[in-house]
Amino acid sequence: MIRIRRTNLDADLTLKLLNRTEQLKMVDASPSIARQAWRGAPVEKDQLRVALRRMSRSIERCMYCSDSRGTDVDHFEPIKLSPFRTFDWMNHLLACSSCNSNAKRDLYPVDSVGAPLLIDPTVDDPFDHLRLILSTGAYRWNTSKGQATIEVFQLNRADLRRGRELAFPRCQAMLRDYLRLQGSGKGRDALKMLNALQEQPFADVLHAMYRTMTIPGADIVLGGLEVLEALRMSQR
Repeated sequence: MIRIRRTNLDADLTLKLLNRTEQLKMVDASPSIARQAWRGAPVEKDQLRVALRRMSRSIERCMYCSDSRGTDVDHFEPIKLSPFRTFDWMNHLLACSSCNSNAKRDLYPVDSVGAPLLIDPTVDDPFDHLRLILSTGAYRWNTSKGQATIEVFQLNRADLRRGRELAFPRCQAMLRDYLRLQGSGKGRDALKMLNALQEQPFADVLHAMYRTMTIPGADIVLGGLEVLEALRMSQR
């Protein structure tokens, strides 16, 4: 899971969503009525999906696991608990079916004052709450919000751990290639390599590597001085 910047919607879609929300409030909609309204809004859903894809660099990755293709418009706060937020842009994220339908479903844990215990990557910085062990691909939690997020989204399921574990040496190799291309004056090829690196699955691995740059012994953790130098150069 990585930090994602939520963009503004165009005026037309914003108005459509506001009108839909007002209609729900006028009838004091129950969750079942809100779900029916959501199913009957294919145009708005398609436009929301396009907007969410733009937020995820147009590669449609799940905003929770960063692996599978994001096929679903997920309601961060479920319709079951908050029907009036069914068409709330701030409540929509792009998710894969594994994270959305199989793992999260209607789960939405809150703390003692009612604040959500799940990480919203458009509001929270996931790495404030989660720690990725690069060598194993496993997540560890730093906070109660991180713990709940790992459990609800099943972020340590075997396929995700293995994918992140394999993504680490792949990132190392691509960073070394990027450094080599920069050093040989092939700036355009180096930029292509950097773009490919940033748009591959498991973007959280690369982001975790950036976070590791400043810790003592970072070169050892990251796999050598070349990798560390490439990470620094890619941020310039």
